[in-house]
Amino acid sequence: MFIDAGFDGGNIDVVSISQGAEIALRIRKDTKSDHSQWFYFRVLGAKDQSCKFSILNAGEAAYPEAWPDGSVVASYDGADWFRIATQFDGTVLAFAHDCPSETLYVALSPPYPLARHHDLICRALASDHCDLVTCIPSVENRSVEVLRIGSHGETAPKVWIIARQHPGEPMAEWFMEGLIDRLIDSSDQVSADLRAKATFYLVTNMNPDGSSAGNLRTNAAGVDLNRAWATPNSSPEVGGVLNLMDTTGVDLFLDIHGDEEFRFAFAAGCEGNPNFTPQMAQADAAFRQAMHAANADFSVRNGYPLDAPCAANLSVACNQVGERFGCLSLTIEMPFKDNADRPDPRAGWGTQHSVKLGHSTLDAITQFLS
Repeated sequence: MFIDAGFDGGNIDVVSISQGAEIALRIRKDTKSDHSQWFYFRVLGAKDQSCKFSILNAGEAAYPEAWPDGSVVASYDGADWFRIATQFDGTVLAFAHDCPSETLYVALSPPYPLARHHDLICRALASDHCDLVTCIPSVENRSVEVLRIGSHGETAPKVWIIARQHPGEPMAEWFMEGLIDRLIDSSDQVSADLRAKATFYLVTNMNPDGSSAGNLRTNAAGVDLNRAWATPNSSPEVGGVLNLMDTTGVDLFLDIHGDEEFRFAFAAGCEGNPNFTPQMAQADAAFRQAMHAANADFSVRNGYPLDAPCAANLSVACNQVGERFGCLSLTIEMPFKDNADRPDPRAGWGTQHSVKLGHSTLDAITQFLS
């Protein structure tokens, strides 16, 4: 039996493999950072073996409170992912699987492959509705592509949507796939109306270096992008996007994420910003209601405690953009595990849940703009 993670997004260190297929593993820390939680690896030569996995340092992860009552995802082909239940004793995360296949992939959540990212960018740019604004170079000189879809009119509302500031949250890019594929669909009337009315600026992956390295939260310099918006010079990825925002303006901002602990999809707002107004609060509440009306997987309740007035952390994208542009600004969070209100025993919160939420978000944006 052979285990490796030497591929895009892979993360695991092998401690030992016994003849009884008892496998001891450790999660690698993020680049130049103590964050850890994301893992993704493959097992070769697993056919007809009862594999017993133990992640020895799970208790040292960034969010150990996320392990209890959890699961991992597994796949025989890297495309069809299913859930395996886990046990956590406060230190070790354990799970087992009787494998009928020579190959078994295991991850914290269904990965978004680099080849699929390239296909999405290519598909969008091949449409009649999308053009490339720029490619912002990352720390390691990978491209952060900024796409534009819709009206180019100066007075058109500017909608900015970014994803994967935290690379170990691949559900964010599955969300973007659903949104973009619908937005470029010439047969979809909602999308046609939005393209005529608004300009969309879309970043499907803010952190390509961290995504390639198998990081949870940081880029190649060890910077958490979603704590860099008050000091954008600390991150070329954030600095490049914020400079573009200053040029275009922002009327609606969505930052797409995943949450390791909560079992529902929700939004977090910028209610703690110094210049947050009652009108912004009304727009925030209305947008959440519209998201729920468009997709029952989305909950109007907030998973995080509300910030007190003037207590927002302006290094967080949602808060910085909302304060800087006086716009509706939300962080959209999806679960790693499942939606407790609408469980899917086989897939949990799977790829199609994220795709469909991205797809339906255009209905909420339509209501917001009208």
